[in-house]
Amino acid sequence: MRKRALRKRDLYLEKLIAFKDMDVVKVITGIRRCGKSSLLKLMAGHLRDNGIREEQILEINFESMDFYNMSCQELNQYIKENSNPEERMYLFFDEIQRVADWQIAVNSFMVDMDCDIYITGSNAYLLSSELSTYLSGRYVEIRMYPLSFREFLDFHGFVLTERRSPLAGNSLYVSDGQGEIYGLREFFDAYVKFGGMPALADVGFDQEKISVMLDGVYSAVVVRDILERERRKGQRAITDPILLRKIILFLADNIGSNVSATSIGGTLADEGLLERRGGKGRPATQTIQAYIDCLTEAHIFYNIKRYDIKGKSYLRTLGKYYIADTGLRNYLLGYRDGDTGHLLENTIYFELLRRGYEVAIGKAGQKEVDFIAVKTDEKKYIQVTESMLAPETRARELAPLKSIRDNYEKIVITMEPGFTAEEEGIKIIKALDFLLE
Repeated sequence: MRKRALRKRDLYLEKLIAFKDMDVVKVITGIRRCGKSSLLKLMAGHLRDNGIREEQILEINFESMDFYNMSCQELNQYIKENSNPEERMYLFFDEIQRVADWQIAVNSFMVDMDCDIYITGSNAYLLSSELSTYLSGRYVEIRMYPLSFREFLDFHGFVLTERRSPLAGNSLYVSDGQGEIYGLREFFDAYVKFGGMPALADVGFDQEKISVMLDGVYSAVVVRDILERERRKGQRAITDPILLRKIILFLADNIGSNVSATSIGGTLADEGLLERRGGKGRPATQTIQAYIDCLTEAHIFYNIKRYDIKGKSYLRTLGKYYIADTGLRNYLLGYRDGDTGHLLENTIYFELLRRGYEVAIGKAGQKEVDFIAVKTDEKKYIQVTESMLAPETRARELAPLKSIRDNYEKIVITMEPGFTAEEEGIKIIKALDFLLE
């Protein structure tokens, strides 16, 4: 397979650069194959380009056979033997969760050395209470996701082009290196269909090759980050790969829908996909929840909670799950038409996360707002819908936002906005414009 030069992920690289030489461990988390290892290489390259000598940089990938099964003590010895105590060292540890008690070694480096530390991990257990205890809050988490739509275009070698349209003013198009112009919609459809895993840029839009690569991502997540990790962790073991896959398929098929461990177990049993205990009753909710927790820890699914706008508190009622990459969903369920509304919702959710928002579902009386997006002093109420053309759809999507009486920004994001860009102070934005802001 043809290898590409490292492409920059400026959104994340700039965050790392901003924390350079600060007394915190930079922890990069995210689903496997989303680009964490490349980000470490990009940061190391930035250091070299800005005067840091090669001898000051140590890079370790713990999935390499050279460092496989390295112990905490061996890691400590290796770093000390290859460091110059007279210089500041820059330490890069990729997939460090493979080292038992790694946090003890990292804490020791911070205490005993003049160093700047960058680590990656594919599991949220990386930031468990053990890490917090050893590092006493001296770390910053940088959450990494698969490619955004703008990154997707860049990785595939296309650029955004603005052209003057006699009917619609300036419009965005996509162009290739030979001057060919394409519509944005067909690329967005490819993005939603195949997903944003960076490695897919190496195979173009060949569906068969993409499926092979996504199978590798799925297998790596399930085997290394769930089945193997649970045994190593020593807590409740995830020992039933068949049950795990059934739950994955259920969640993938129900992104953006209200679900719980109880409802998942009951539905699987009702559909004959899961045996009931003793031939009757429901499967153990605790078992289903343990499997779901592992999937969210492995960053394949993200849970979003409900927030009561009037009561200003989070609710314990049903939440929703979104999948880290829509390409993985289509690989698991088959490339099929339909459900485009939920896929758009999934895409907007992760774009909000990329932009640094904390996101919740909004409860406004008996109505529901798709997303409340908050950061610092900023708050947005957001509805997502495929089309605003039908009057009944328009009324349904606007009603929850109209019921909220505060002055924060209210937005509807849609693929087909119609002619009106605003109604009663509520902005109606084209989804593609929003994604390419």
